[in-house]
Amino acid sequence: MSLHRGGTEQHGDRSELRRLALNPFLGEANPVSGMTEAPPRHRMPAGPLPPTTAYQLVHDELMLDGNARLNLATFVTTWMEPQAGVLMAECRDKNMIDKDEYPRTAELERRCVAMLADLWHAPDPAAAVGCSTTGSSEACMLAGMALKRRWARRNADRYPSREARPNLVMGANVQVCWEKFCNFWEVEARLVPMEGERFHLDADSAVELCDENTIGVVAVLGSTFDGSYEPVAEICAALDALQERTGLDVPVHVDGASGAMIAPFLDEDLVWDFRLPRVASINTSGHKYGLVYPGVGWALWRSAEELPEELVFRVNYLGGDMPTFALNFSRPGAQVVAQYYTFLRLGREGYRAVQQASRDVARGLAERIEAMGDFQLLTRGDQLPVFAFTTAADVSAYDVFDVSRRLRERGWLVPAYTFPADRQDLSVLRVVCRNGFSADLAALFLEDLRRLLPELRRQSGPLGRDEAAATAFHH
Repeated sequence: MSLHRGGTEQHGDRSELRRLALNPFLGEANPVSGMTEAPPRHRMPAGPLPPTTAYQLVHDELMLDGNARLNLATFVTTWMEPQAGVLMAECRDKNMIDKDEYPRTAELERRCVAMLADLWHAPDPAAAVGCSTTGSSEACMLAGMALKRRWARRNADRYPSREARPNLVMGANVQVCWEKFCNFWEVEARLVPMEGERFHLDADSAVELCDENTIGVVAVLGSTFDGSYEPVAEICAALDALQERTGLDVPVHVDGASGAMIAPFLDEDLVWDFRLPRVASINTSGHKYGLVYPGVGWALWRSAEELPEELVFRVNYLGGDMPTFALNFSRPGAQVVAQYYTFLRLGREGYRAVQQASRDVARGLAERIEAMGDFQLLTRGDQLPVFAFTTAADVSAYDVFDVSRRLRERGWLVPAYTFPADRQDLSVLRVVCRNGFSADLAALFLEDLRRLLPELRRQSGPLGRDEAAATAFHH
């Protein structure tokens, strides 16, 4: 979430440039009336506006945003069926936390948790516990809190003390929410740096950083840097061996923000979930490859044992017990309803078809970009429907930042960014293929990229990059 500072009216706001700022035909006003000044931007207007006028002012300014469907940076869903939109509109005034008032919405949340527990092979799906969140960032915070509290229980004889500072082991490629967790909850972040052609956490590197103060290891099923899966089963096996040697019992949390809604349908033989006894919890983003508009994530634990009881608040509804565990209190029920709609609408075969289509688009597009000769692929879209690529070794006239800028001129938002410490020499472009980014759109993207290459090749050298410019690679 960005931080914004309140602005002040600048000198130009009071100049003649501000006069006639409104279309005379806007709303129901007389086009020759005296309404010639736009309302202030950084303080509340003195009086009300007609609703049509207020709408048009906001609508017109938002037209300058990028087109969400052409945003190849974000993992977030940018298209849903109209019926889902209707359901969301019908539920946007329902506050999820009021489970007594909205028991059916609470029931749909419970069903979604049960469906995910079954999808992720919980030993007893009925015993698995979980909740909806506003996204994977909140879900990761909850999972981290549970890991820390369980570790603190096991080490009650020495924590808190100067010698017992909890730590969390993860790759340098994790989403920023994990660094936030460590900062907010006073946990040491032990980050495994990238090295050579290894761009994420591996088993040996994870085990090397574990000790008696390690609350857990985070394995990412789908790195935002390049779309690759981390080897969850290998990490768990290495931690099993560590426990046999030392007695250290280190649980694993799988950050499946994207991959947890891809692998169950396209990589059924890949063992990464609750089939591995060391996996204590899993999160996913319903608003990514869960195919729901922004605002919903999910956190699940193998069983109630993995979620300390003191962290759970209980609400009675319909004469039953409804456990709740979340950082946010009031939030709309619309996204949870939309998630249940999507589960119901697609089923396993429907999800498999949608996710396979996205992977097919990613793989086909990656192959065609590689065939151009100007680019080198890091990944090919065969895990997450995401691939990263950089310029070929013999390309010196331009760099990935030039490509990103030029594609933006055509409306395509493709992030260019540098990898973390120890591989900051590597700068890449990344393309996220989501439902709605069709083969036709991919062909148009490829056509625009081909059209740009002759001009880029004629440059005398890369134009450089704005070090302060933000990228959306981590979304």
